[in-house]
Amino acid sequence: MDSASTTTDPLGIAVESVGRWLTEHLADPRPPFRYERLTGGHSNLTYLVTDREDGRWVLRRPPVGPLLATAHNVVREHDVMLRVAGTGVPVPRMLGACDDEGVTGAPFYVMEYVDGVVVNTAADADALLPGTEARSRAGASLIDALVALHRIDIDAVGLAGLSRRGGYLDRQLRRWAAQWEAARLGDLGGMPELHRWLTEHRPTEPAPRLVHGDFRLGNTLTGRGGSVLAVLDWELCTLGEPLLDLAYFLRSWTAPDLRPGFAVPISGLPGFAGDEELAARYAERSGRSIEDLGYWRAFTAWRSAAILGGVYRRYLDGQLGEPPEDLEAYHAEVISRIEQGLSATRSR
Repeated sequence: MDSASTTTDPLGIAVESVGRWLTEHLADPRPPFRYERLTGGHSNLTYLVTDREDGRWVLRRPPVGPLLATAHNVVREHDVMLRVAGTGVPVPRMLGACDDEGVTGAPFYVMEYVDGVVVNTAADADALLPGTEARSRAGASLIDALVALHRIDIDAVGLAGLSRRGGYLDRQLRRWAAQWEAARLGDLGGMPELHRWLTEHRPTEPAPRLVHGDFRLGNTLTGRGGSVLAVLDWELCTLGEPLLDLAYFLRSWTAPDLRPGFAVPISGLPGFAGDEELAARYAERSGRSIEDLGYWRAFTAWRSAAILGGVYRRYLDGQLGEPPEDLEAYHAEVISRIEQGLSATRSR
């Protein structure tokens, strides 16, 4: 993740009370603690925490300000990763969660620091994964992690109650329509039209599996050799359709993004596999049909537009601190994602 030093007055962190909690719950910490904002993500506030002897941990809490009732549940995210550990899906080790909002105004959790790199853009990949062997391994490693995720026995790991087993797509359509309404962006880009198409063309619902909901290279920590070391950002995970994860991952892998630094997709660099190759690897290794992948490509574009629209609104409302200089590019990218979804409906 990118970082920006905010050690003197970190947003959303009550330094004294959080420091006391860390001292009580971490193994052998050496306070005082320093907090460095990790700014690669835009949903929750994430900090690298270091002590006076350079011990390192990662703390994650919701953004400041009013939030949707079901959004930014970091304790739930902590509990999911705690149960996923040991299933073959790489995740950081969970070190503790605090649901007492009196400590710092919101729940938070702390996890181990994993020494990997975050590759969000083609420029990141060019610098951090320069070899064709590492790039080839990155695509394969991501697909293999996704296959392992979708093989998890939700009953065996205690995640059967994560959400209702039926009606997943209907719930998703309602949830992200509500997110879009909360972002107050109206009929921007034809969003209502895309929502209507998705509602009218629902595919048959399979038996639910654990899905990540935001699975992409930028939400993993990767070793310099290309292997995935940890899958991060489980806020959107639920029980549902595995092809959602695959479609979302492929869109992030191949679709250009209008925000500065994202114009060239990861797959545009030499050495990275194309989406057809990765989809075929998923189908072969999972044994799952990908016949309905086109619908889920349209859905993930629509949902991505709703999510980014929410990020755009939170920046406008000051909930994520100082807005980036390229904030209006977020607005343009919301429109682009809607257009991607409409395009997928026409090619299905």
